[in-house]
Amino acid sequence: MTQSNGPILVVDDDEGFRSYVAELLESVGYRTKRLASGAEVLPTALAERPVAVVLDVQLPDLNGYEVCRELRDRYGDAVPVLFVSGKRTEALDRVAGLLLGADDYMVKPIDAGELIARVRRLADRPRSTEEVSSSNGKLASLTQREHEVLDLLAEGYRQEEIARQLVISPKTVATHIQRILGKLEVRSRAQAVAFALRDTDVSGHVLV
Repeated sequence: MTQSNGPILVVDDDEGFRSYVAELLESVGYRTKRLASGAEVLPTALAERPVAVVLDVQLPDLNGYEVCRELRDRYGDAVPVLFVSGKRTEALDRVAGLLLGADDYMVKPIDAGELIARVRRLADRPRSTEEVSSSNGKLASLTQREHEVLDLLAEGYRQEEIARQLVISPKTVATHIQRILGKLEVRSRAQAVAFALRDTDVSGHVLV
């Protein structure tokens, strides 16, 4: 049984893939709406807020990045977005997707079980005020130096460049990064940056 109320939007201009994903999700209890273009997403979401969006990156009108930005502008983090792409498959593409606001990123061909697990994690997660406050609290727990390191990571600086900017050793930078990952409860630098850019930092340290 799922915890969702709204539908999951499955957005892909490939009819076969769109149907495959929708049928997979329906088989485990989700409602879906199938959309072939990016321009359909926001009107559909406004009519009934989805619990998640499975979104192709390359679409014939609005691309997935533009659609993700529209959803973020309208709903903030309340509507999770999972990018799926068969063309933008490099690590840099995945990082870019996360930095632009996606919650997850998968590369075609996808594994059915993995897709269901990732969608379930996003669609069934609580989105309460307490959770948002907890996210902001994680950022607030960073020290001033850790905020400085995270800011530079968000600007695209590498570890050695951060060391030069802050006049500290690369080893010290690495230590700060590990502490940041631990405090934000993420596993990679890209996730830490995505976390920081996606959530509101009340102290104003991370600027987009």
